[in-house]
Amino acid sequence: MTGCQQRDTSSTVEERPGAKKKKKGNGAPQTVDELATPLAKVDDIVITLGELQERINRQSPYIRARYTSPEQKKEFLESMIRFEVLAKEGVRRGLDKDPEVIRTMKQVMIQKLMRDELDTKITADSITDAEMKAYYDANVSEYVKPDEVRASAIVVKNKAQAERVALEARGEAGKTNKGFRDLVAKYSTDDATKIRGGDLRYFDAATTELPAPVVRAALALGQTGDVSQAIDAGNGTFYILKQTGRRRAMTKSFEDAKAQIRTKLFRDKRIQGQKDFVEAARAKSTIEVDEAMLAKVRIDTSQAVDTGQGSDLVPPPAPGPGDPGGDLNPPPPMMDDVGSGAEGRGTSEEGNP
Repeated sequence: MTGCQQRDTSSTVEERPGAKKKKKGNGAPQTVDELATPLAKVDDIVITLGELQERINRQSPYIRARYTSPEQKKEFLESMIRFEVLAKEGVRRGLDKDPEVIRTMKQVMIQKLMRDELDTKITADSITDAEMKAYYDANVSEYVKPDEVRASAIVVKNKAQAERVALEARGEAGKTNKGFRDLVAKYSTDDATKIRGGDLRYFDAATTELPAPVVRAALALGQTGDVSQAIDAGNGTFYILKQTGRRRAMTKSFEDAKAQIRTKLFRDKRIQGQKDFVEAARAKSTIEVDEAMLAKVRIDTSQAVDTGQGSDLVPPPAPGPGDPGGDLNPPPPMMDDVGSGAEGRGTSEEGNP
């Protein structure tokens, strides 16, 4: 930000007794004094050797390779000078007090605050094997699944009719799903499944929602599209089944699932960490809301057009479970891991280093 006399570049080298000084590229080790050497001044703003070096080295290898000669380094320095000149001009015009500028500054500040608060305290490596194993054991059904089948059924109450319908369904009339649904609509007497086109949804061998003979017959169908003979359900009804889907049995061991579980628990901890941090921050503030005036807020419900420039057409909700990320525009306290904040931007050659 403008107004600072000189940026601190001492963090670019190690100063512990006996520690090796860092090298940049293939050059000799650099001292703190060398890195703090001024390269340029824009009024009271000092751009040091260390800052220019850090800004260039923050870029991708492809971009860095463009700034190896003295002339190219001067070009990059000029872009930093241009950045400070334009920033100062903005301050002269009072833009540092503009609500949108202040809001953007707060957003970037909060992004960094949340990163600084969470990145050091909650990491993927901090998830222990015991935590992952406890989650696996509590949710083993997600990783060990039996063979499942999906079928549609025509249900009738007469064996002779069932055999006639089965013959029809196993012919041209039942070859397509639509054709089978038409037969369901024409013949089936089971209203609960008839309104779904006969769909019984997915089930496995352990289900008790269907008669056992029907379950066995559905699982015995060889492939999707196969149609059964008439099946005596044992309760006075007869089923004609068509297999419409199959999920093969799956067994994923704890070791196989560890990476997936670690990611989930890490994300969950980040969400909870954000929530706890925000609640603690709220507790330090006095917050008052005028509910009566809130009700008078008028919302323009005419169709908005998104220009793609990041305007807040509708402030998105704070991230929920499974979505610890954030947006540059939502209520900022819940922002996390935003990849486009000021700390992660590349250098522009148009005055935005």
